[in-house]
Amino acid sequence: MSLGKSTINLPAIEITQGGRRKIYAFAVDGKKLHSFAQVSRLGRGTDENISGYQRPEVLSHIAEIRNYIESESPLLPNAIVIAFDSTVTFQPLDTGVSEGAPRHGHLVVTINDESTLKVGWIVDGQQRAAAIRDAQVDTFPIIATGFIAGSVSEQREQFILVNSTKPLPKGLIYELLPATETQLASHLEKRRFPAYLLERLNYDTRSPLHLSIQTPTNPYIDSSIKHRRGFGGSRTSSSQSYELQKGEVRGFIKDNSILRMLENSLHDGALYRCRLQYGETNETETMLEVLFSFWSAVIELFDHAWKKHPSKSRLTHGVGIVSMGHLMDAIVDRYRASGIPTREQFAADLKPLVTYCSWTDGYWNFSSVNQRKWNEVQNTSKDIQLVANYLLVQYKKNVWAK
Repeated sequence: MSLGKSTINLPAIEITQGGRRKIYAFAVDGKKLHSFAQVSRLGRGTDENISGYQRPEVLSHIAEIRNYIESESPLLPNAIVIAFDSTVTFQPLDTGVSEGAPRHGHLVVTINDESTLKVGWIVDGQQRAAAIRDAQVDTFPIIATGFIAGSVSEQREQFILVNSTKPLPKGLIYELLPATETQLASHLEKRRFPAYLLERLNYDTRSPLHLSIQTPTNPYIDSSIKHRRGFGGSRTSSSQSYELQKGEVRGFIKDNSILRMLENSLHDGALYRCRLQYGETNETETMLEVLFSFWSAVIELFDHAWKKHPSKSRLTHGVGIVSMGHLMDAIVDRYRASGIPTREQFAADLKPLVTYCSWTDGYWNFSSVNQRKWNEVQNTSKDIQLVANYLLVQYKKNVWAK
């Protein structure tokens, strides 16, 4: 044994799946789990690339589990899932076992007492693991399932596969999608590319939407407000906004609003046209060129309605984001013979519509018998269609027809 290192031998059963992948079922004292396994916190590095993959601990949920563990006869039968790095090995005890059959043996886990890095990452069960860690009990054996992961990307993929059917925040899954490569369920596959475009819109410094989209790593923060309740109900502390300039706002647009706008356009709008015209090699950068130019023009013309919480502006609300996406598709279609519209062309086409938009006050005059106060339009399919159709009619009447 090396100085500062110790070894744990965990009795385990090795099971082969898919002809080659190995998983290991074992029991361990939950109070010792954090000596070799940790939670990989979701965040972004200085290069804005995603790091980690777990959501923050839910303190109220952990407290409930901890109280149960401290009760008279607790039972936690579900296994905690752990991804190990390549330093963890399996030493079989069985001999003469047929190929692919389960084998008994030991998982050999080396603990470096001088390092904060662990050899295992908790893929599923972080709340239970935290509750056991904090519980006032001397010991609490648990069942665990482990596998050897070749990379952090593989850990993320397993995290998504394990948790996608559970009531996790959808934003967490969507933010992880661009950093995965494995085949996922069809509903997640459909959102992988839109999620990548969203990531570029939010974290590319050239983007007019830079840090404007709310995600788990970019929560809603208004530097002028000491405490503000986020969209999901969680309280954001002012300590999170110490790097913001005075008056700066981040994460004021819901990620799902942007995803819906992107998916609509990818289905049969401007982004779909980019895919047809420019092919796979140049399609992504061309799509981003369209998005950057259009939203730059929107911000320029509707500056008074930008950088506001959706409760204060229907432009940053789902109804505004998705409706403006339909307008982007129409403008690109008008310029289809001459190529991608520039920011100046987008702005010129949008300018005649400014007087028809009631993002922050006034009324939407949809017809002589349908007038709605600015904040009465909601993020529903019916209201989005109502606003989108109204803007498209005004666009064709005041711009396209002329």
